[in-house]
Amino acid sequence: MTKKIKIDIVSDVVCPWCTIGYKRLAKAISELGMEDQVEIEWHPFELNPNMPSEGQNVNEHLAEKYGSTLEQQKASKQQMTLVGKELGFIFDYFDDMRMVNTLDAHVLLEYAKEFGKQTELNMRLTTAFFSERKDVSNRDVLKQALLDVGLNAEEGLAKLDNDEARYEVKTKEGYWQNLGVSSVPTVVFNGKSAVTGAQPVELFKEVLTELME
Repeated sequence: MTKKIKIDIVSDVVCPWCTIGYKRLAKAISELGMEDQVEIEWHPFELNPNMPSEGQNVNEHLAEKYGSTLEQQKASKQQMTLVGKELGFIFDYFDDMRMVNTLDAHVLLEYAKEFGKQTELNMRLTTAFFSERKDVSNRDVLKQALLDVGLNAEEGLAKLDNDEARYEVKTKEGYWQNLGVSSVPTVVFNGKSAVTGAQPVELFKEVLTELME
């Protein structure tokens, strides 16, 4: 048994480029037939740690945070929708879409790690948010996501009221930020080399091939 390549992905479930980046990475792994040779772990990054519980309209949010006009936003969303389609992922942007707080989602992703279900839950949450118009800060939505991937919903939701579990997420966020991670996705290979952004499939294939050698 050769040693597995450890891949750490720092991301947020409401980050479209994180979804695209992961889908491209997964495609690279699949095309190289390396599914059994990699081990993926997800790490928390909140794009909007101060987002209030009611969230904020996505268009308002993007204008406020990045200064982007509605025209720029429209072009960006169209581009993401096309890229998503190529990768078999649906981005369903709509006028009343709201950016939400994702701390609870990250607490549950830490819980899912114990059962080897992190990737599954991450994709379930990001699909709920981008493809199904669901609020991934809502506990009913989070409960359903846990059930969908075969996790104990009661046990998982109990973590959301556990100060230690919440503190652990914040500590991990701080750890990656101290290492200089300021944008996501950031993909780290074997704890050494890092790639930022939704890189092309070919680039991921090159990195993985080099590491296998």
